[in-house]
Amino acid sequence: MGCAALDTANDDGLVTSDLWDTALAELMMIMSLESGKLLMEMLLAQLMIIGEEYHIFNCSQEADLTNSISIMTGPAPLVLCGPSGAGKSTLLKKMMEKYKQHFGFSVSHTTRAARPGEENGIAYNFVSKEDMHKAIANDEFIEHATFAGNMYGTSKAAIETVMEKGMICILDIDVQGVISMKKTSLKSNYIFIMPPTIEILEERLKARGTETEESLKKRLNVAPKDMEYGKADGNFDLIIVNNDLDTAYKNLLDFLKEKYTEIQ
Repeated sequence: MGCAALDTANDDGLVTSDLWDTALAELMMIMSLESGKLLMEMLLAQLMIIGEEYHIFNCSQEADLTNSISIMTGPAPLVLCGPSGAGKSTLLKKMMEKYKQHFGFSVSHTTRAARPGEENGIAYNFVSKEDMHKAIANDEFIEHATFAGNMYGTSKAAIETVMEKGMICILDIDVQGVISMKKTSLKSNYIFIMPPTIEILEERLKARGTETEESLKKRLNVAPKDMEYGKADGNFDLIIVNNDLDTAYKNLLDFLKEKYTEIQ
């Protein structure tokens, strides 16, 4: 079980960190006693009650301290996920034409080579694997994943930069990234964009002319698993089947207007 501690006060304005410290000290003392196993379990249960009542900490069995982040202020981030070729970039471009003043992109890091036309710091922050491993070791990423031998990650600083400006931070990440994001305390809105069929996805990937035979095969192998996760109940706030661009965009815009007062 992982816990991200928050030193806060209760509704009466009484600081509760002392209560937390006392309980934790008692827990550490009895952990060394074999006979104290039952008491330890009881105290852990009490700590959970204290935490929920006074909002001292945010705990879950899936929590990961390496992904814990400081409390950020600003609009909830917008997380977009879906197989490569599903149409995320096309929908984003259409949205940004009208609402670009409200959104900011979190520029991800990657160890893959830049494609023709991609600029460092705009499309991605292109870094070496050595630098990427160092940043991960320094807990600089809110999420990171590996695909086709290349590493990708979203830094905490990139998200903070956008949110501090009062803008909606857009994160275009894969399923591994979404799973990591959901382990943090950051409350985001999650959208999954998918093609109508794998066959249509293959046609789109081939048509854009950026895939090698090997990368195409890898993307098509991963896509069904991603779509299975995307369609599962509770994983995303909105699922868009991008069969018709205008219909898909309307579904996206309706959701944004519901979630963000800035988008009207």
